[in-house]
Amino acid sequence: MASLTNNGTKAGSTSSRAGANNYQFALIALTSLFFMWGFITCLNDILIPHLKNVFSLNYTQSMLIQLCFFGAYFIVSLPAGALVKRISYKWGIVVGLLIAAIGCALFIPAASYRVYGLFLGALFVLASGVTILQVAANPYVTELGAPETAASRLTLTQAFNALGTTIAPLFGAFLILSAATGDVTNATGEQLEALRLAEAGAVRFPYMILAIAFLVLAAIFAALKLPHVEEGQATSEGDERKSAWSYPHLVLGAIGLFVYVGGEVSIGSFLVNYLAEPSIANLPEAEAAHYVAYFWGGAMVGRFIGAYAMRYIEDGKALAFNAILAAVLLLVTVFAGGKLAMWAVLAVGLFNSIMFPTIFSLALKGLGRHTSQGSGILCLAIVGGAILPVVMGALADTVGIHLAFLMPVLCYVYIFYYGIKGHKVA
Repeated sequence: MASLTNNGTKAGSTSSRAGANNYQFALIALTSLFFMWGFITCLNDILIPHLKNVFSLNYTQSMLIQLCFFGAYFIVSLPAGALVKRISYKWGIVVGLLIAAIGCALFIPAASYRVYGLFLGALFVLASGVTILQVAANPYVTELGAPETAASRLTLTQAFNALGTTIAPLFGAFLILSAATGDVTNATGEQLEALRLAEAGAVRFPYMILAIAFLVLAAIFAALKLPHVEEGQATSEGDERKSAWSYPHLVLGAIGLFVYVGGEVSIGSFLVNYLAEPSIANLPEAEAAHYVAYFWGGAMVGRFIGAYAMRYIEDGKALAFNAILAAVLLLVTVFAGGKLAMWAVLAVGLFNSIMFPTIFSLALKGLGRHTSQGSGILCLAIVGGAILPVVMGALADTVGIHLAFLMPVLCYVYIFYYGIKGHKVA
């Protein structure tokens, strides 16, 4: 059982009511982090078309933004797990916030010099800070309370992550995309250069605001007396495994997160093009983009519902149920057409809602002193968001965008298996 104290020592005399209050306060504080990294991640969807225009990039070059962002998870996650284990969850959060603030601040010189490589470097630093936040905050939430409700707590905090992904496009559209300063069609060389400089500079103000926000949060978390949670006991008496890699349910959970993030990002990345298909909705791309909000908004609503419902439903069963329904909806999407196919694929977002927090909490169950390392391994798996969309893109080029949606069906079939059997601690 995890132990609670405000000064790093065990406090056996602390009443259960006081401990519960401290846990509740910590969870409220942590929701701000989940909101911020959801916000900063989704802001990339605005940054991609903006920088594509500023630097006259092709699609492959503009996708380097996602590669640098998600690549940080692959490179930084395991070192972050070791760091958090050494300095505690709280100070891991503070370090992550400071690094994220530095990454945001680096957008200012990148905009001043108008060098695409500097933007990519700033994104990598920013994503490194976000990775450390994820490695520290996700397992912290699972430890702050009874193990039976860990998935419910993480689902609730992840709902605020989804709130961030919903608000970020509005913020970016207003402060970044609205910086189109004029028509470049008949512009001279000097005028065109001035316009490009102005557009590049449009990222300064919003990312300066974000840098300040991260610094303020770092100061707040450094000052807060958050409960110190010791990593729990091993799976069973005498279970002294050498590392988190020795737990099959953790490894299978990492695969589950890889396919979940990869599947979700793949679907989201192709929605606009899919809805523009004549056989589906035949929507202009600008109009189709508005319907994407239903996909991400469904995930937010589903997480608020799941945070309550999963107090009464077994985590594995809830995960398997959502996975099989998501797979069925995608099959409808593939083999149907028109509005039925459109609403089927948009509804997948609702059933995606609980998957990340549920897989994460199930995979960490029973890891004991290896929890921090396990969190690093799980965050490493988020790199699926950089790899599987490329696979789906290749399928779309080969067999068409319609049949390409069979790829995420396979992802949900695996997640169904994990919910039914793979999550069980061996």
